Amino acid sequence: MTNFSLGKFPHVDLCDLLKLEGWVQSGAQAKVVIAEGEVKVNGAVETRKRCKIVAGQTVEFAGFRITVVE
Repeated sequence: MTNFSLGKFPHVDLCDLLKLEGWVQSGAQAKVVIAEGEVKVNGAVETRKRCKIVAGQTVEFAGFRITVVE
C-alpha cells in the first residue's frame, strides 16, 4: 500500500485522486468507474465522483490501494 499526500489542501475529490495516481487515463474514465461501483473508500463502494477524500481514508480500485495522508 502506498500513501498520497494532500500537502496544503484539506481534501481531494475522488475522481481527481484516481487521475493523479494514474489509475485511470482521464477524468471521464474516473467518473465512469466510480459510477459503476468499482471504487471503494474505507472498504465501502463509493459512487459519488466528487466525494471529498481526507487524510486517514483508504481508496481501492482495480487491485490498487492507497492511504491518504496530510
